[in-house]
Amino acid sequence: MTVSTHDKTLQVDRSNRAKLTDKEFSFICQFVYQSTGIVLNDNKREMVYRRLTRIIRERKLASFSQYCQMLKEHPEREKDFFINAITTNLTSFFREQHHFDYLKTTEFPTLLQRKKKLANGKKRLRIWSSASSTGEEPYSIAMTLLEVLKAELSEWDAKILATDIDSNVLNKGKNGIYDNNKIEAIPQSYLDKYFYQGKGENRDNVKVAKELQQLITFKRLNLLHDWPMKGPFDVIFCRNVIIYFDKETQQDLFARYYELLAPGGLFILGHSENLGSFQKYFENSGRTMFRKPY
Repeated sequence: MTVSTHDKTLQVDRSNRAKLTDKEFSFICQFVYQSTGIVLNDNKREMVYRRLTRIIRERKLASFSQYCQMLKEHPEREKDFFINAITTNLTSFFREQHHFDYLKTTEFPTLLQRKKKLANGKKRLRIWSSASSTGEEPYSIAMTLLEVLKAELSEWDAKILATDIDSNVLNKGKNGIYDNNKIEAIPQSYLDKYFYQGKGENRDNVKVAKELQQLITFKRLNLLHDWPMKGPFDVIFCRNVIIYFDKETQQDLFARYYELLAPGGLFILGHSENLGSFQKYFENSGRTMFRKPY
């Protein structure tokens, strides 16, 4: 097998770095689990290595051992910085497009019609993006909702809650500024309505319109801790986060989500996730979409 120049350089570079020992990796995995409930296994070792290397460089430490000692001595002081660095935040606008197609053509129109009949005064609508990352998911929900509501928005008490454990990505979501290469999946008609193209030194960025931002509240939340919101939510997105928890934690979280869903509410998972034994409490509504019975 031929080894490229890049690979040789990487090997030399690694040989000069401190090694991440099994004991240190085990400690990191346990610290992550106790702090967030996220389960890291051996196939995440390379990712942990890369991200800890950045932390060590920023902290000007000599080894992984020194950083592990810092976590042991000052867990509360270091925890937020550590969690922000280690959690995965892969997302995009209209990721898993079929979910948004279903919201636009089926869920939102049906939900709005039903609530119009039941409402006395202003009509209430609540949606929760529970692993919102840098904001692409809640903004995609907001665009979809506005397309359905159109001119009726003023008649509705409509709000989207966006939560994440990582304060850095939440701040990016709040700011609503994205690189041009992040918006390729957004239909041109939506771009024209809901985004402003930057100028001058900001020409490679777009800014989300206030119309979208006003629908969304960004809040930090560790899913394993208390949930201050009361609900009920009409739609809950819980995509591509459950896979990081063990089975017992998943079932506990599903029970808590279930309690916050309104009767008939829609619960949405990511493409590689399932409800496991909790499936019996829901009805299927499509690919990784589940409805709480009325």
